[in-house]
Amino acid sequence: MNVREVAARCLRDEADAILQAIPQLDDAFNRVVEMILGCEGKVVVTGVGKSGHVAAKIAATLASTGTPAFFLNPLDAFHGDLGMLSAKDMVLAFSNSGQTDELLRFVPFLHEHHIPLIGVSGNPESLLARNSDVHVLMHVAHEACPLNLAPTSSTTVQLAFGDALAIALMEVRHFDARDFAELHPGGTLGKRLLSTAHDVMRTEDLPTISPSMSLAEAILIVSRGKMGMAVAMEGERVAGIITDGDVRRAMERMHEDFYNVRVAEVMTTSPKCVSADTKLTQIQQILHKNNIHAVLVTDHENHLVGIVESLSCMI
Repeated sequence: MNVREVAARCLRDEADAILQAIPQLDDAFNRVVEMILGCEGKVVVTGVGKSGHVAAKIAATLASTGTPAFFLNPLDAFHGDLGMLSAKDMVLAFSNSGQTDELLRFVPFLHEHHIPLIGVSGNPESLLARNSDVHVLMHVAHEACPLNLAPTSSTTVQLAFGDALAIALMEVRHFDARDFAELHPGGTLGKRLLSTAHDVMRTEDLPTISPSMSLAEAILIVSRGKMGMAVAMEGERVAGIITDGDVRRAMERMHEDFYNVRVAEVMTTSPKCVSADTKLTQIQQILHKNNIHAVLVTDHENHLVGIVESLSCMI
């Protein structure tokens, strides 16, 4: 037996199942999005067995992308967890057959308390479909399992549907990277989006020069500073910057007169400066827009506080 061929067949079957789910998206999906957007409480995602594991992941994805949600195990619902539901919530239930007894047993409770129910199943005639306020059909012709028994393609489609729903809601809510970072403060993305210039700027051994210094002297400081630049200072205030590119262009233009030229004649007098509390995302935009590799960090009196390089923004 070629096990890689078996694995490849499984992947193809599940990929095909997802592609075949696309035409099944109809007006019901639009109604689901509208219902969730209008929900004043939380989206309670539920399912049994493998569908339950998928539902738990979908609840986590919704919650992390701007839709308040949590997972409720139907088996625990009858042992006190129904108290987690409020009249402002709505339920999103997953069941491939739509006939799962443990799931259906608390549907009367939802009806009695006027809690909206969205059902997602592969059977439009199922009890779940008939008792849902909105039913989304996600039918799978066959499982990737060679016995057509183990939930494989069906749970893959459920998972993909949950992701599609979360992404659609993100788009409608205009949920952006900053929103994502606020919900993921412990992750790398959150750290990058919430960090400021103060957190990453270089503050020691900054390459500084005088505007009256010769380029011959300045080029040595630029080289020793290992930042590809030096900051021209008049007293304690920033007067400009000179980069290794400025130096090369001056050498090409001035030839033998290069060594007698003063920094003030070639320096940029309006360097890009930011405050210490500027977010790294803003600094990245400044670097990209101006095609530069560093910005100066200054205080309200234009004193040099530090320098942030592009690599420092990639934390």
